[in-house]
Order: sequence, then C-alpha cells, then structure tokens
Amino acid sequence: MASKLQFFLLLSLLSCATLQITMAGDPDILTDFITPPFLFFPIDGNFFTFTGMRALVNAPFPTTFKVTKASMAEFAALNGQSVSYAVLQFPNGTVNPPHTHPRASELLFVLMGSLEVGFVDTTNMLFTQTLQQGDIFVFPKGLVHFQYNCDAKNPALALSAFGSANAGTVSVPNSVFNTTIDDQILALSFKTDVATIQKIKSGLSG
Repeated sequence: MASKLQFFLLLSLLSCATLQITMAGDPDILTDFITPPFLFFPIDGNFFTFTGMRALVNAPFPTTFKVTKASMAEFAALNGQSVSYAVLQFPNGTVNPPHTHPRASELLFVLMGSLEVGFVDTTNMLFTQTLQQGDIFVFPKGLVHFQYNCDAKNPALALSAFGSANAGTVSVPNSVFNTTIDDQILALSFKTDVATIQKIKSGLSG
C-alpha cells in the first residue's frame, strides 16, 4: 500500500513539473497591472507611458549597431503584460551578432532599408531571408538568430516586438568566449588550439 502511495505521489510531482515546464514564460497576473512595491506617486497615465524613444527622434544615426529597449527594466508598467519593444539601428555593413532570447519569440518589422536575417532551428537547419522596408519576420522563441545590414551605403532601421516583458538576450560570441569557460575546453569543442581561442577572445574584448 505504501509503495502505491509513493508511486502516486511521484507521478503527481512529475506531472506538476512537466506542466510547469510547458507553461514556462511570463506568468499570468491576477490584477489589471502590477505597480512597483515602493511607488511614491499616484498611478496615472504617466505610469503607462514610456518616453525613452524620444531620444531617437531627429537624432543623428549611430555609427555602430545600436539597440534601444523598452522592456520591464526600462518601463516598469510592462511587468506582467508579456510584451516589450526594441528599436534596432543598423549603420551600413553592421550586424546584430548571433544571439537568443530565452523567454520570448521576436517579431521584427523593417522600417527603413533592408536586412539579411536568419535563425537556426534545433535540427541545425538555417532559415534566412532578405527583408525589405515594410517586411516582418518572426524569430521563434529561444533559437539562435541574427540580423545583418549588408548594404554598403545605406542604414537600416527595425522595430522588434517580444512576447515577454523581459525577453533576455544571450549573445553567442560573448557567452562562449567572454566567460570563464576553460580555453582547453573551447579548443576541444571547436576542434582547434588554445592559441586560436585566445586570439578570438582578444578580438572580442577589443
């Protein structure tokens, strides 16, 4: 009898764990919105307004790739709303290197110029597309992807929408080469030598 009860409890725990994994993402909230615990002013329209993108209006285009975010870190009213934005500015010939967003899919809308984009699925198949102004492309949640402005003369501008207030970004080059993973492990993993790994690390840190 005890063994049947233990088996039932174990099965229940496994079921709960599986359900928790399948429901991973921003949790549903039980209120209309979430206010910060230490808010010293009354809630009004200002709380639900983000003005951080105003800095982009009539500003000179950057000389290097730039991301301006409106996520929960910058815009507290997004907490619990499962949405966020980012404006991506690509001077000619610049790239947003391979990266992932572990907590959200990404919907990219090209507002100006053109972009070469792509992602790699879990079977290592690469899906690419050349996007023109007005095109939209989706990057599935958690998959490695990139964007590249291959135009040698013209900049590109895009808006990304995320299905999370805090999508997270994991840069593939940085997470592999700018952490404390042992050089020997990296050399074996990439079938090269330690000197080559150190040269790559040096290039990334510069």
